[in-house]
Amino acid sequence: MPHPAHAPAPPSYRDTAPPSHLLGPAPDPSMSWSASAGTPGRERPVVTFGEPEGYDERGRGLSLAGRVAPRTVAAAACMVLGLGLIGGAVTGGWIVDDGGDASAATSFSSASGLWHNVPVDELFPRTVQGTGAGPGGADRTWTRIAVAPAGGCSGAFDPLLRKALAPVGCQRLIRATYTDATQSYVTTVGLLFTKADSAGMAALAKRFTDERLDRRTDLLPLPYAEKNTAAERFGPHQRGSWTISVLTDAPVVAYAVSGWADGRTVDTPQPAADAEASGATTAAAQAGLGNEAEGLADRIERRLRQNIAGPATEKPS
Repeated sequence: MPHPAHAPAPPSYRDTAPPSHLLGPAPDPSMSWSASAGTPGRERPVVTFGEPEGYDERGRGLSLAGRVAPRTVAAAACMVLGLGLIGGAVTGGWIVDDGGDASAATSFSSASGLWHNVPVDELFPRTVQGTGAGPGGADRTWTRIAVAPAGGCSGAFDPLLRKALAPVGCQRLIRATYTDATQSYVTTVGLLFTKADSAGMAALAKRFTDERLDRRTDLLPLPYAEKNTAAERFGPHQRGSWTISVLTDAPVVAYAVSGWADGRTVDTPQPAADAEASGATTAAAQAGLGNEAEGLADRIERRLRQNIAGPATEKPS
């Protein structure tokens, strides 16, 4: 069985983009993801108050201005001050809310181009450390052995899963396959970049949660197997466990599917969440295939979020 070190060099996603006449000008490869004074108002008009007359004990006219005017002026001043404070508070609230919404929208939009603008090694590191990711909190180390060219979603999902994902569309799918340190297990991890907006992703996430679509054994991702690697026998019948995550802050569906490297078949795959549960006795659970899928998917998703926020700070080991 070939050693991961002899795996073919991964392709560059920049070289697998569709023809330029379809996508328009290519983005600059060097780009990194990091992704006023007010106008014086008019003077307020001068408001004057009439001075009503009263009478003294002898019936003579008496001006009440001396007693009423100070109170009236004070009340008017309080009213003007109060309105000013309320208006300022409301305006301040609008400014803060608008800024937050704009920032979230920019981040969401920027994420859609990561598949093309970020190097393969940033999204799928050659080596991934899984501290505490194995059964019982054991450490894991995964080595990348194959990278699929960026492409569409055809042949990547079981038919019903492809149908469930159809509402958000498929802009690009990128995948890589890893093996553990002993080369006993293989795991394909994928990032599906959709065409949906934030509302569309939120709707899909809600449906997956409400209908538990991520637990159905007829809605699974397919593995990516490459010849002359530890994954060359990793086919549909070798899938042991999987996990799917629909993101709502980026147009991305992240997933991972794991199995044995020796080609043994699995009658009934088990969701990673169930395989990791205490007391699980299935073959996938006992072997830790749920931990393989969940642990690797979690760390690749972290890499994705780091690149959405800005240049990745964690380098592959």
